[in-house]
Amino acid sequence: MTSRTERIVIIDPDETSRQELDRYLESKGFYVCGYADLASAKALSSEPWPDAVFADLSPADLRSLCDQLEATDTFIPVIAYGETAEATVVVEALRAGAEDFVLKPLRDKSLIDDVLGKLFDRVRVNRLNQLYRQELEEANSDLRAGISELRADQRAGRKVQLKMLPEHDHQLGALDIDHLIKPSLYLSGDFLDYFRISRDQTLVYIADVSGHGASSAFVTVLLKNLTNRLQRNLRRGSSDDILYPDRFLQRINSELLDTGLGKHVTVFVGIISEKERTLTYAVGAHFPMPILSFEQGETLFLEGNGLPVGLFEEPEWEVYQVRLDRPFQLYLFSDGILEVIKAKSLAEKEARLLELVSGGRHTIASLSDALQLGEMNELPDDIAIVSVSDRALSGSDVTEPESDSDGVPATDGESTAAPANGPLLTDSPESK
Repeated sequence: MTSRTERIVIIDPDETSRQELDRYLESKGFYVCGYADLASAKALSSEPWPDAVFADLSPADLRSLCDQLEATDTFIPVIAYGETAEATVVVEALRAGAEDFVLKPLRDKSLIDDVLGKLFDRVRVNRLNQLYRQELEEANSDLRAGISELRADQRAGRKVQLKMLPEHDHQLGALDIDHLIKPSLYLSGDFLDYFRISRDQTLVYIADVSGHGASSAFVTVLLKNLTNRLQRNLRRGSSDDILYPDRFLQRINSELLDTGLGKHVTVFVGIISEKERTLTYAVGAHFPMPILSFEQGETLFLEGNGLPVGLFEEPEWEVYQVRLDRPFQLYLFSDGILEVIKAKSLAEKEARLLELVSGGRHTIASLSDALQLGEMNELPDDIAIVSVSDRALSGSDVTEPESDSDGVPATDGESTAAPANGPLLTDSPESK
């Protein structure tokens, strides 16, 4: 047996046999302590626990020793040894808790090597398990603390996101606008906003940032900051980019590329002109397309396509326009809505979504109930919905504000609607 460094305790009233075993074990490299009886060995509890104990004790004292060592919650083998090899003595020792029995006098020292070699294999495994358990408990403790801190951060981030969202059931001129956001995690990668950009025009957009979690939520802060700056620029007369859907997407694109976050966004942005009765919009790879529902008329997906925002250096987006010459409702969805619609194919999901919003005016609450969103604790993806309802042609009283909610001054009554660079969309296929 090679040299060892474990600690071994000998409890034996026979000093001669105790010293003999002591010398042999020390010759093997063990650290050895000897005691004459169990009472003097009680000092063990104030020292590092031994790796093994040789004990020549009565069955009662042997049981007391084994119970004491077992309470340490670690494996410390006790090897009983004595001058008799009667079966009853050996059985009593093993029943008391001894792992093995060695006969005195120790003529064949190789027996000790065999016993210790076998037991120390178990000792090492037990000690490694204890070490791994301790490391695992420490890691779990650190993980729990980290998760708790992360949840606190995410709750704070969620509050910030909620503060950035527009008001619910908001009235902007002749429009009633409402929204719903349900994140799949604490933070949402979906974002939406709507506000007046003139006395005649309302801008509404919905964006879906790639990925989930905090990094995607950061991009929503960037979007809110950008729209606020573009509104200030319009008021100051330094830039009118916000009046043009394609230039609005170009500004988002340049901002995302400058951040270097590696994030891209799908966006739908539309400008509703109440005087011209038009919706002018651009599409940044957003899907599904918004649904336009006319009162006592057809319900259809808007047409259009375009590149995602934040991937290309100098992209261009086509601008589309559709006439709003009848009372209407406009519904904007993020693609998470399709994840909760139970249908086999994408075409069936779109048909089901179209069916849900057709046949009358629907509120955000009624759409949520129809899709059973309130009953879902875990969502596969973020979900965002915006509904825009027309009041001007439905007999509702409309009071024009002197300025919009974001401080955009009223104009002299002339439309500042963005010119459409793309085709004019109407209700007939021939004019699309």
